[in-house]
Amino acid sequence: MGDATHDIPERTPVHVIVNGVSHTLDLAPWTTLLDALRDHLALTGTKKGCDHGQCGACTVLIEGRRVNSCLTLAVMTDGAEVTTIEGLAKDGTLHPVQQAFIDHDAFQCGYCTPGQICSAAGLLAEGRARDADEIRELMSGNLCRCGAYPNIVAAIQQAMSRS
Repeated sequence: MGDATHDIPERTPVHVIVNGVSHTLDLAPWTTLLDALRDHLALTGTKKGCDHGQCGACTVLIEGRRVNSCLTLAVMTDGAEVTTIEGLAKDGTLHPVQQAFIDHDAFQCGYCTPGQICSAAGLLAEGRARDADEIRELMSGNLCRCGAYPNIVAAIQQAMSRS
């Protein structure tokens, strides 16, 4: 058995469109999307929580779908459109979920908020949630250690009613 690691390139070009801006990054193949966003693009809104895909703090949208960026290798997003918390507002107007989080005080420490908001925006786009119970179920991958869940659900309900 030979050493198979000699076939793995040290750096790989990855073309990704983040928040509408095209980037080509030269990354180690094992770089996560989370680390590429934070360390290579200085987009620090996306948070590193558990680094195991269990808390949702790192949730971003890839082609509109909710994804844990800590479990996604950046090379897997080559050619994709990624939206982070920094890219949700348009032309100076907050995304309806962002405004609803403010309206309902749906955050305390704020650490989980970017992931919660991105996940909620994806949830709205999916159109699967019809009531508070379904919102809670479909948002269950996003944890809030402060316990702001009632306000988070109320915010999502407000955003659903306005979309």
